Amino acid sequence: MSSKFEVTETLDVKGQSCPMPVVKTKGAIDELAEGEVLEVLATDSGSVSDIAGWADGTDGVELLDQREEADLYKHYVRKTA
Repeated sequence: MSSKFEVTETLDVKGQSCPMPVVKTKGAIDELAEGEVLEVLATDSGSVSDIAGWADGTDGVELLDQREEADLYKHYVRKTA
């Protein structure tokens, strides 16, 4: 995964648990234009596998990176179609 990309929009889902981080990520991605990047900020450790699985199984999105910083999980998703 590359870390060279420009974030278009940030989605804050801190304090929310499954399935809300994925549900809200999908909604936010739907609002972006092709090529734009969404940064998702979550506190649910399950969001790492949930968002990765969603991106892997969803046409039109690409998971660029996932990072853990203390109790914060950052996900970077690009809309590809």
